[in-house]
Amino acid sequence: MTRVRSRWSRPRTGDPASAPDAAGPPTAQPGPAELEDCLRACAVHSGKLVGSLDHRRIALAEQLRKLLALWATQETAAATGGGGLLRRGTKAAGGQLDNDLLDALLAVGNKALDCGYDDELNLALLITDTVLSQRRNSRAGWRLRGRLLETMGHPDAAIEAFDRYVGLTKEDGFGVRTKIAGLRAAQAGRAELLALLERGVPEAAQYAGQPPTDVWADGLAAYGAGDWDGAEPRLVGALLAMDRAESPEQDFQEALSHYLDLCTGDRAARPTPELTEIIARFAEQRRNRMRGPLSDPTFGGLQWLTLGEFRNRIAGKSICLIANSGKVGTSSLGAEIDAYDLVVRFNSFKIDPAHTGARTDIHVTIHKHGFNWDRPVDIRLVFGGISGDWKHSLRNRLVPGAQKYLGDESLRWPVRNIGKLGTDAWPAIPTSGFNMLWLLDFLDVSPTLDLIGFDFYESGAYRLDAAMKMPITSVHEYTSEKAWVMERAQSVSGMRISLR
Repeated sequence: MTRVRSRWSRPRTGDPASAPDAAGPPTAQPGPAELEDCLRACAVHSGKLVGSLDHRRIALAEQLRKLLALWATQETAAATGGGGLLRRGTKAAGGQLDNDLLDALLAVGNKALDCGYDDELNLALLITDTVLSQRRNSRAGWRLRGRLLETMGHPDAAIEAFDRYVGLTKEDGFGVRTKIAGLRAAQAGRAELLALLERGVPEAAQYAGQPPTDVWADGLAAYGAGDWDGAEPRLVGALLAMDRAESPEQDFQEALSHYLDLCTGDRAARPTPELTEIIARFAEQRRNRMRGPLSDPTFGGLQWLTLGEFRNRIAGKSICLIANSGKVGTSSLGAEIDAYDLVVRFNSFKIDPAHTGARTDIHVTIHKHGFNWDRPVDIRLVFGGISGDWKHSLRNRLVPGAQKYLGDESLRWPVRNIGKLGTDAWPAIPTSGFNMLWLLDFLDVSPTLDLIGFDFYESGAYRLDAAMKMPITSVHEYTSEKAWVMERAQSVSGMRISLR
C-alpha cells in the first residue's frame, strides 16, 4: 500500500526538508515567513542540486542561480548605498519583497513544483509562504499555492487557494475556474463513494479508528490467506481511516484503486451491482479531478478541419496576422486591419478597436494556456508539440460554442509535422506565430499575406492583463524567425510586412 502519512512537512529556517514530523497538513493560508530566511533556504537547496542529472532539478538549479545572483546584487547595492544595476526604488530594503525578487522567487517555486519531490515541494511551500506573507494579493502566488497544494494531495486547501486567485483576476487564461469545478465535483463524488462503502461493508466501522497502515496490512494478509470476508472490512476500514486522517489524496486514490482491483480478483466475492456503482463513481471522480466536469462533451457541434479543408477555407482571401507587440497597441490601424478578409490573432491577444481592429476570424494559440479560448471565432487552431498533451488541453480548455471549426491533428504542429523541420534544421521551438506564418506560406493560396506589428517583441508585449506577467520565453529563437520573415518579405512599410 502507498504510505498513508502526509507527504508534507513544514520547512524549518534554512532547510526546507528538515521537519518530517511537523503537525498537520498545509492549508491555503500562508504561514509566517521572512524573506531573508526563504532566500537562505534557497541558497542551501541550491547546494544540494550540484551534480544532479535530473533535467527538472537542473532547470530548478538554473532558476536558483538567477535568484541568488539577483539577491547578491541587491545586497551589494544596499551595502554601498544603492546605485549600480538597480533601478531606484527596487531595492529589497528591510526584508521587503520587491518586484524583481518576487518574479525570481515565483520562477523558483514553479520549477520546484515541476520537480515533484518532497524536498522541492517543501521549498515551494516556503516560497509561497514568503510571497503571500508580503504580497497578500499576488495572483501568481495564490495560483502557485493552489497548484502546490493539489500536488501535495490536499484538494480542499487547493480549492481555497484557487478561489483567492480567481477573485483577483479578470481573465482566467489558465483554466482555474474549471479546475475548481473539477476538484469540487471530485470531492463530492469521493464523499458519496465512501458513504457507499460504509453502507455496503458495515463491519468496516470497527477498524476506521485504528492506524490505517496497520489495518491495511492486516487486510492484505487476510486476502493472501484466501479470507475475503475478513479482508474486505479491514481494507474498507483503512480507507475510512485515511479519510479521517486527511491522508494525501494521491495516497487515498491509490489505495482505493488497489481495493477495487482486489474486489474484482479471483479471491473476492462475485461482483455485485453495488460494486459496479462504486467503480463507476470512482471513475467519475477521477475524471473530474483530471479535467473538470463537461456540460457539453460534443463541444457545441464544432467541425474538425483537416489541412486540406483549412486550405479551402482560406483560399483566395486576403489575410493579416496581428502581433501581440507593444507597437500594435498604439498603431491606430484598427480600420485597416478589419478591412482584410481574414484577421488572425495569437494566444493572449488584447482588443482595442481603434488600434488593433475588432474582428478575429482565426485564433491561433499554444495548447498550454487558455487565454481567449472563450472568445467566439470562426476557426481556432491549437498548436502543440506532444500529441497527448495537446489532446488533454483540448479536452480541458475548449469552450463549447466558441468556435465553428477546430484544427485537427494534421494541423497540430505545422513546422515539425507538415514541414518536417526537425531540430537539426530548426533547433528552437517554433512560436505560435511562426507556425501559423509558415503554414500560410506553405499553402500559398492567399493573394495578400501581411504581418502587422511583427517586431519580434522589440517594443514589448501587448496582451491581456492577466498574461502580461508571463515572460517572453527564451525557448523560442526570435532572431531566426525574423530572418526567415525578412528573406521572404515582398515589401516593408511602417508596421506592415507583406509576403504576397
